[in-house]
This record gives sequence, structure tokens and C-alpha cells, in this order.
Amino acid sequence: MKKILVTRKLLQSNEERLKTLYDVKLNSNDELYSQKKLIELSEGCDGILSALTDKLDEDTINKLPKSVKILSNFAVGFGNIDIEAAKKRNIVVTNTPEVLTDATAEIGILLILGACRRASEGIEGAKASNWKWSADYLIGKQLTGTRLGILGMGRIGKKIAKIAKSLGMVIHYHNRSKLNPDKEDGATYHKDLKSLLSVSDVLSVCCPASKETINLINKETLEYLPKGAVVTNVARGDIVDDEALIDALDRRKVYAVGLDVYKGEPNLNSGYLKHKSAFILPHLGSATKETRTAMANLAINNLEEFFKTGNCKNKIN
Repeated sequence: MKKILVTRKLLQSNEERLKTLYDVKLNSNDELYSQKKLIELSEGCDGILSALTDKLDEDTINKLPKSVKILSNFAVGFGNIDIEAAKKRNIVVTNTPEVLTDATAEIGILLILGACRRASEGIEGAKASNWKWSADYLIGKQLTGTRLGILGMGRIGKKIAKIAKSLGMVIHYHNRSKLNPDKEDGATYHKDLKSLLSVSDVLSVCCPASKETINLINKETLEYLPKGAVVTNVARGDIVDDEALIDALDRRKVYAVGLDVYKGEPNLNSGYLKHKSAFILPHLGSATKETRTAMANLAINNLEEFFKTGNCKNKIN
């Protein structure tokens, strides 16, 4: 029986399934393993069911025991894993695409609504019972007719676009390549980032994290936005330069932000706390029972397929 290390606690149904398939090391306390402890626990294991919180960099991967042949990542992203280092060690890396599209897109829309309609301020006022209605109380930005710029028109970006269009938003996007007209569904393509940002009343960051996209939203690129734009991020924290975005809020270049991800999670840059217009969530993108169950099942399926065939359709290296 193959031996598997599971680095974070999963839902009970997923852990029970794993027990029937493998000799499995579970993380019952949901401890965030240090890289050193992860290496120690993986001794004798054939595979690791990892999480986005595990930093599997080159040094860590090079110290993994030779028995480890697969890293089945419990996430659609894989920015936590050094893909090239894994490839050099002949370790297969897989992810969990498609199953979290709907749940993450819902959070993407929530970020847009929360930031545009000043939800954080409204929640504070309601809790303090100190608000008083007036014609100009917490006036926000209406979505109808607003231009939504989507950076990364993949599965999640397309789903956000579909929902946003139903709310009356006008969709623009930038991608590595132009989509077929049927997949664009009326959206306007921009071949470069500057062109997209210049028409984005609201920006939704949906692109994958990579070496090319680190700090893609920075001091220079934020200046391309119309004054008073709203910036949201449902992708990865590394894509946005927090200091630059906070500075844009300070100068009122940016009206509001909606973030489900940010650098250094769970430690939030304190600069955001100065701004009531910052609508920030603790990485809830895939946080529904249905989605987390499906993600874990797909991660397990990836292990099964690899051990049976030596390959996997969700292999990313």
C-alpha cells in the first residue's frame, strides 16, 4: 500500500476516503508544518497531498526523500511549488482545476460589490448602531454601466464576466491571447495591460501567479487606471504590490479595494487598516463545503491516476 503525507487537515469524508486507499499520515491538528518538519514527515512516503500554505521551494524539494514521486496540490494554483525543481527530481506536480471556479467567482463578485458599495463601512455602522440615514449616507459606485476590466480571462475570469454582465457591467479583458468570439461573449479584448487598465473603472485580478505576474499591479501600472477606480484581487497576493496599492488609496487615485488574497497571508499589511474603503476577506475563494470536498477528491483522484498509470491529466510539469 502506498504511503501518503497529507499536510493539512481535510474534511472528514475526504480523510476517510484516503484511509481506504493508502497508508496515510494525516494532520489531525491542522498544524502549519515548517519546511523542516514536512521533510521529516515525508520520509518513506510515496506522495504528498500538499496545500497552498506549504512552501515547497527548490531547497525543500531537493531535500525530500527519493521515495516521493508526486506532489498533489490541494489548490488550482501552484505558486507554492518550485515546478522546475520538482521536474529535475522527477516529481510529478498536479493541481485541482475547474472544481473551484464557481465558488471563487462568487467571491470575486462579492469583492466587487463590497468595495463599490462600501460594505465595510456599512457593516461597522450597523454594528455600532450609530448610523443615521441621509440622502448622501455611504454613497457608493453603482455597477450598472460600469466598465469591468478582467486581468486573466481563464475559467474564473470568464465566470466573473458572465455574472458581472448580468449586473449590467461592461466587460473588458486582457489575456495572453484573444479568446474566440463565442467565449468572449461580447467582451472587449485588450492586447496589453496598459490598454485594459485605462478603461477599467473596476479591475478584477484573476490571472495565475507566476514569475511574470509578481507585482504586475504596481506603482507604475496603477497610474494607468482612471482616477477613482476600484481594484479587486481573487487570484494571488503576489500579483499586487501592497505598498503601491495603499499609496494609491492614500492619494485617492484608487477609490476602494476588495481583496480575498494578499501578500504574507494571514498577516495583513497594516496600511490597509487606515482605509474604511478596504473590503478584505481571509482567502475564502473556495470556502464552500461542496467545493472543498470536490477539491480534495480531485487531489486524491490525481494520486490514484498517477499510481495506476504513471501519469495524470492534471499534471502541470
